[in-house]
Amino acid sequence: MHLILLRHGESQWNLENKFTGWQDVHLTRKGIEEAKDAGNKIKKSNFNIISIHTSLLNRAIETTNFVTNKIDFSKKNIIYDWRLNERHYGALQGLNKSETAVKYGENQVKIWRRSFDTPPPLIKENDQRHPKHNKKFQNINAVLPKGESLKDVINRLEPFWKDFIKKIKDGAGDHLIVAHSNSLRAIVKILDQLSEKEIIDVNIPTGVPLVYYFDHNFNIMKKKYLIDESELKKKQKKIESQGKANKV
Repeated sequence: MHLILLRHGESQWNLENKFTGWQDVHLTRKGIEEAKDAGNKIKKSNFNIISIHTSLLNRAIETTNFVTNKIDFSKKNIIYDWRLNERHYGALQGLNKSETAVKYGENQVKIWRRSFDTPPPLIKENDQRHPKHNKKFQNINAVLPKGESLKDVINRLEPFWKDFIKKIKDGAGDHLIVAHSNSLRAIVKILDQLSEKEIIDVNIPTGVPLVYYFDHNFNIMKKKYLIDESELKKKQKKIESQGKANKV
């Protein structure tokens, strides 16, 4: 059995190096091509995809749609779950990462971006960036976030994850989750049993499938990105540079 984790293709705010969070932005042209390429890679690998889960955010949904077109998976069978949404970046949402690093320092921005349990500055309920002001999220029966750490994302994700694992353990076939940098980092931390320190340096590039291979007892045999190792490192290095005062 295989579990494929896919971060959405490049979004407009990825391109502009902004903290995106729950802001509902769309894919760029490059992001569309990344999504199509991911679909081609999944199809070429001959996975038997029997379930696809994604978030409620446009960039993930658009990526999912391009992938399903490539692998001939029925869109009516896509499962949407708000718990797969990106981490909410609170008062940082919409700010440029490099400009924020100039203002607050690269170390502080790294803490906000990559630490396990330090949330960004929270927003107030009357702030238009609060999820309650978006009609898409108004039917969610839970306390909506005002800013989240990775620990908060894991806690938010837990009900989804417990149900998901229970279902996929009971049958054959492969499964795809299309989500976001931090919701996927949360899953990687759980699967790989990473420490709070180890997860800091995990960077997941846009549009590149990450495949986990499991044995019959649901033990991880191996994992790999469906991309050349040198190209993967370039993409990960680019992610690291996003929080620097002078982005390279």
